[in-house]
Amino acid sequence: MNTNQVPLLFITGASSGIGQALALRYFQAGYQLALVARRTQAEQEWAEQNNIPSNMFAVYQADVAINASIITAGKKCIEQQGLPQVVIANAGISIGIDSSVESDIDVMAQVLQTNITGVAATFSPFIQAMQTRKSGTLVGIASVAGIRGLPGHGAYCASKSGVISYLESLRGELRQDRVRVVTISPGYIDTPLTQENKYRMPFLMPVAHFADKAFTAIQAEKSYTVIPWQMGVVAQLLRLLPNFVFDQLLSGRPRKHRSKE
Repeated sequence: MNTNQVPLLFITGASSGIGQALALRYFQAGYQLALVARRTQAEQEWAEQNNIPSNMFAVYQADVAINASIITAGKKCIEQQGLPQVVIANAGISIGIDSSVESDIDVMAQVLQTNITGVAATFSPFIQAMQTRKSGTLVGIASVAGIRGLPGHGAYCASKSGVISYLESLRGELRQDRVRVVTISPGYIDTPLTQENKYRMPFLMPVAHFADKAFTAIQAEKSYTVIPWQMGVVAQLLRLLPNFVFDQLLSGRPRKHRSKE
């Protein structure tokens, strides 16, 4: 069980990339870990390779695309380790789509289910208990891709735009109960996910550096942070561009790879 002296982090998508880097950063800060992934064996091995003592972590198998799966994992965490101080809904997928291809509509539904509904399902088991305790931080990993739509990225951009709006709504709902809601919007972070991209990625940031910046923003309870900050400036400038300029600027830009590519 978790104690008051050892804070607890619950994080999804902990088997690679941003999730793994954040989990390690929180462990280094003295947090006990509740690691959620589809591949529990890989997560167990990662914890052992990083010399994380067995009493400082637990691994929960869950798929955020299945609501009952991730909600059950959250309930198990409370039973076995206690109520977390921080919950990070990090798990997500990025797949390009072509709306003229019938099968890609199912892909879009999968992306939206995982990236938006999965965030809400991740938070669901913890909200009432945090409201009663009058403390806790819920963190959603969005993306600068949610600020403006990119050709070939319709599903991903729509999902991350949805995450940003959902978290903003939740922040207002929980504010009076002193439960904080934090939105982190990464730009291009060097992870296995972005390594599949076939286009230039400005301001690409090492994942460990991102984890440091995100940890600082979360601890400071900043409501919204873009990392790296340069991508926040770029995204805001793109938001201000007239549509005809924006469309021309992105004309011919390589599309995100589709699931069958």
